[in-house]
Amino acid sequence: MRNAAHSQIRGETCPLGTGHLPVSTSVVRLGRPDLGPAVRRRYVVPVRFGAADAGPHIASGHRVPGTILRAISTLDNPIRSMQARATLAGGCFWCLEAAFEQLRGVVSVQSGYAGGHVANPDYQAVCTGTTGHAEVVDIVFDPSVITFDDLLEVFFTIHDPTTLNRQGADVGTQYRSAIFFHSPEQQAAAQEMIARFDAGKIWPDPIVTQVVPFTEFFPAGTYHAEYYRRNSGQPYCRAVIAPKLAKLRAKHADWIRA
Repeated sequence: MRNAAHSQIRGETCPLGTGHLPVSTSVVRLGRPDLGPAVRRRYVVPVRFGAADAGPHIASGHRVPGTILRAISTLDNPIRSMQARATLAGGCFWCLEAAFEQLRGVVSVQSGYAGGHVANPDYQAVCTGTTGHAEVVDIVFDPSVITFDDLLEVFFTIHDPTTLNRQGADVGTQYRSAIFFHSPEQQAAAQEMIARFDAGKIWPDPIVTQVVPFTEFFPAGTYHAEYYRRNSGQPYCRAVIAPKLAKLRAKHADWIRA
């Protein structure tokens, strides 16, 4: 059972829509340090990932948890052209987010829900198992720094893909293992890696990870954003997430950002 104190995130709300938000007193940082210096523009808008997107919270001088901001200008934006997207489910999204946000080339990681049949689900509804959603992380990454195959390698390192609808003590269809592909290339890469791991008997049991097309992503909200960063001392974080991060650092140290 996951449990933690709620942490408030304060800032101004930037509404979605076609309008732009002028930024005059703060610099919005796009990406991570490994992608180069901050990009400065007069206007920013949130990337729209689904109908359930809420406006991000902007705090001057700070990165926005779980929110991606892209520069808008009259010229082609070079940062935007470098980005790709992956959506993965492998148990609790707190665990996945804590791992993927450490990787070089990962621009943003957002916890949320995908694969269900109910629009705009909340955490309580998803936990009942009746909405059909899986807890996922939606990852924006720079494929020139880290590839989709690299992300899959990490994905299969930090969770058990052979347990159906569960990861450890977290049980239910919302904790299933799944890859929601965004292109035929991602589908082929996922299926090839699963077949290779199964053939190599990496695990004693067959992989049950679903490879299914992406439809829509629903953000989980600020309470779940950067959960491990804000609650690393909580029992669930120490007992479940910390060992996964240790395994990540042991197996993929070269991919961890400095």
